[in-house]
Amino acid sequence: MKLKLFCIAFCAIAVALYSCGNSERKSSPNAASETASTEPAATPTPVPSGDAKGVGKFTNVQLTHPLDEKMIVAGQQTYDVKCASCHKMTDEKLVGPGWKGVTDRRTPEWIMNFITNTDEMLNKDAEAQAMLEICMVRMPNQNLKDEDARAILEFMRKNDGKN
Repeated sequence: MKLKLFCIAFCAIAVALYSCGNSERKSSPNAASETASTEPAATPTPVPSGDAKGVGKFTNVQLTHPLDEKMIVAGQQTYDVKCASCHKMTDEKLVGPGWKGVTDRRTPEWIMNFITNTDEMLNKDAEAQAMLEICMVRMPNQNLKDEDARAILEFMRKNDGKN
């Protein structure tokens, strides 16, 4: 009986760990030969810290003044569903870093690129890689639309006392 429970627990842990892997893995006809290669995988080159916009399509995010209340509500709804389990609105680290002051530390473009382009940011952006070393947990790609990410940014701005 104990062995059966151990096997079930082991399988559940294995499935959980596998599901946390890269969801963008593509299947190809020569996938077996790709995994059998003895050459080391190419290490992504980090983007220098001076690139405050990060890696992704957002190069110029227009902010609203005053804050857009509809976006704040939508951002909080998305936060409650997809972000709150790992991020607190304070500066306290949960699984990921707390969000208090994030709009003071990061540009709007960097935040939007990180939310919508998580995997590439973690692979190539030096600041994102530094956060990963501290948190030790890779943020999963939430597959958010651009407008969802923009609403989260507005919610973050309100949390940071922006007007």
